[in-house]
Amino acid sequence: MANPKILVVDDEPNIRDLLTTSLRFAGFAVQAVGNGAAALSAVLKEEPDLILLDVMLPDMSGFSVTQRLRESGYSSPILFLTAKDDTADKIKGFTVGGDDYVTKPFSLDEIVARIKAILRRTMIEEDEATITAGEISMDQDTHEVRVGDNVLDLSPTEFKLLRYMMLNPNRVLSKAQILDHVWEYDFNGDAGIVESYISYLRRKIDPLASESLIQTKRGFGYMLRVGKA
Repeated sequence: MANPKILVVDDEPNIRDLLTTSLRFAGFAVQAVGNGAAALSAVLKEEPDLILLDVMLPDMSGFSVTQRLRESGYSSPILFLTAKDDTADKIKGFTVGGDDYVTKPFSLDEIVARIKAILRRTMIEEDEATITAGEISMDQDTHEVRVGDNVLDLSPTEFKLLRYMMLNPNRVLSKAQILDHVWEYDFNGDAGIVESYISYLRRKIDPLASESLIQTKRGFGYMLRVGKA
């Protein structure tokens, strides 16, 4: 996708300017507005490839904007900017149709990385049945997974976990991010379940791969290493 169109929605002029400048520098075509009504209007005119949407807006919440857009048929990804990091807000955001969230204060590098990952994931989901990450290939239609020529026998949860990692190669994923994307958002279990399933995947993948592909980054999370990272 050449120069994806990003719509930035935030009522703080300094944040809008900062995000607009940084995202344009990263190669995106950017439009910025300051409230929900302007966002709804801009989507109708411009059809952005992704919306970077502040949850707290002066006229309506980012959740309300998202709900209206989804009801009208807008299907492109929405990345929330939020000052709150509680579970209830995350569940609300995903329930109304959001794709990911970043908590303020945020890193500009993180924003760019999240946008690129979401767009890459969206394009793969829409355009390709098969995902490939290094030695691993995954057919999303048949759920067949191979390491080289060898077929892996994976449980549904193992499949979802590996798929999430394959869509974000060479990116460190925290346990919280993995729980959010692989398990249900109201999951009440211990984050240790992530360690268990990472271990299950390693036992199945490592004997068939030329090297250990799932790396542990202590204190940060896990990464599917593809090529030189």
